[in-house]
Amino acid sequence: MSHIAVQPVIMAGGSGTRLWPLSRAQYPKQFLVLQGNLSLFQQAGSRLAALASEGLTVSPPSVVGNEEHRFLILDQLRELALPPATVLLEPMGRNTALAMTLAALHACAGGADPVLVVTPADQTVTDEHAFTDALRQAVREAAAGAFVILGVTPDRPETGFGYIRASAASGDSQALNVAQFVEKPDAATAQRYVDEGSYYWNSGMFVVRASVWLKALERFRPDIAAATRSAWAAHTVDASFVRPGKAEFAAIPSESVDYAVIEKCPGSSDFAIRMVPLSAGWSDLGAWDAVWQVSDKDADGNASVGDAIVRDSHDTLVHATSRLVGVVGLDNVIVVETPDAVLVADRSRSQDVKHIVGQLQSAGRSEHTLHRQVHRPWGWYDSIDSGPRFQVKRIMVKPGASLSLQMHHHRAEHWIVVSGTAEVTNGDKVILLTENQSTYIPLGQTHRLANPGKVPLEIIEVQSGSYLGEDDIVRFVDTYGRS
Repeated sequence: MSHIAVQPVIMAGGSGTRLWPLSRAQYPKQFLVLQGNLSLFQQAGSRLAALASEGLTVSPPSVVGNEEHRFLILDQLRELALPPATVLLEPMGRNTALAMTLAALHACAGGADPVLVVTPADQTVTDEHAFTDALRQAVREAAAGAFVILGVTPDRPETGFGYIRASAASGDSQALNVAQFVEKPDAATAQRYVDEGSYYWNSGMFVVRASVWLKALERFRPDIAAATRSAWAAHTVDASFVRPGKAEFAAIPSESVDYAVIEKCPGSSDFAIRMVPLSAGWSDLGAWDAVWQVSDKDADGNASVGDAIVRDSHDTLVHATSRLVGVVGLDNVIVVETPDAVLVADRSRSQDVKHIVGQLQSAGRSEHTLHRQVHRPWGWYDSIDSGPRFQVKRIMVKPGASLSLQMHHHRAEHWIVVSGTAEVTNGDKVILLTENQSTYIPLGQTHRLANPGKVPLEIIEVQSGSYLGEDDIVRFVDTYGRS
């Protein structure tokens, strides 16, 4: 049996605004653990790794993600213990057609032409065996030259998804022919689609040879193809990171895979497009209602995460992050609590949460961008209290990691070690501090915090001064390329 080379591609961009306040621009939904112990991104990586079988050789994944999430991506892949991935970094969002093209150009380097298996990073399935079987079938179809999309068998009328109208396959193919792509319908039309039985949800998962994708893009959107090739020609490689040329990247038109190519393929004599039905408990978790749909529920249809007490309520989701949340007498409601924001919404209106994010953005607030606990390449910090001229942070530094060598113009800092060992550079002195020991960093002093130990370092930092913003940092030496 001849082997088919498979290149998994995980599209990990996007901001997940409809899952606010849990999803934030700096820590979007694909990196969240919504149930179990794996994030949605990690679940996608695990599912793709399971594709390998007799006749299929599966490479380590290519991940297309935002420059600002690069260390999140590496950390979460490291936790999975998957083979080293290639991370293609986007300096700004330009939609999925560009992301898929970058992955195809990378896959074709050196003359290879694998089958790309492209999946968003923010989906979930409950039947992984059915998912793997459908994907393997799609790979075999794509290896023969077809463009294949996974269509989800609908179990309810859903107005939040695009649909695929399919017809019986010709010849020996077990896949269906794609007759038409249709936009998100209204409720009555969605019910008609379910009743007719020939319509499927568009999963956004594509399987195609890299060369076929590039040829189709050249045909239907030569402007995107040419601009992406220019950005790729200017790419640089930095360890696991591949960075396309930034100026060239900015000039690429923003378009989705569907609009750029897929929806133009039905009826084309040059590009056969097929669909493999998927019945695997799939959800794209696009909004809180979808999270409720896939969650474990009690006898009254309520789902809860964290420290929650639910009384006399029905079909309600409560997600508690940092404290006890009690609800009484609520039907069809979403309640999401985080340390700095609480959402209460009618479950049927959960798509509209994005409008709150838009308001936060317009008002110049930070709650749509950052959590109170902010993840950094070296660890995280949690802003636990603040007031006029002071701020208190809890800081965790990973073993072997260090912050930049830096100074502040407007604030002084006190550091108290809670656990672990701290190596502190304070001006021209370097000292070691252990549990319950402390030090003082005067205003304007060059300083650095590092963890030379084998366990996480935790400190309490008390800042005082006339300005305490994160932008009051002058970096002299930085491991993470932010100097």
